[in-house]
Amino acid sequence: MDPLLPRFRSLIESAIPKLAALGEQAAGQPVKTGGWSCKQILGHLIDSASNNHQRFVRCLLGGGLTAWPNYEQNGWVETGRYQDLPWAGLVEFWTGYNRLLDHILSHAPQEKFALRYEVGDSDQSLGELASSYLDHLEHHLKQILD
Repeated sequence: MDPLLPRFRSLIESAIPKLAALGEQAAGQPVKTGGWSCKQILGHLIDSASNNHQRFVRCLLGGGLTAWPNYEQNGWVETGRYQDLPWAGLVEFWTGYNRLLDHILSHAPQEKFALRYEVGDSDQSLGELASSYLDHLEHHLKQILD
């Protein structure tokens, strides 16, 4: 098993009760003046899970990602209207999606983590791509939970 997988699993499972404990009102407030609310940040993380799901599977299929569209995070968060959704539902969806990604990566052949793939205009391994996703996830969870 790749070393990033226990980190991924621990990050998800430790965040779930903390996210669930955050009330609806608190989740709807911006984390900083003029910034996104916890709902919008978690929605952004759902968008990130969706984008990375595509990347992980395409890498595992061996095709790489030579033409990958830019991720317009503000547009995605606005379009998703995460602010209007119930917090508990967002937490449940985020949890399920990340457990799916953990399942996919946990069943990937070990040698696939080291193979290089074109991802947009860069060259990365699946391990680097997954590690970058976890760093991003950790950064935003700290925004919500600190």
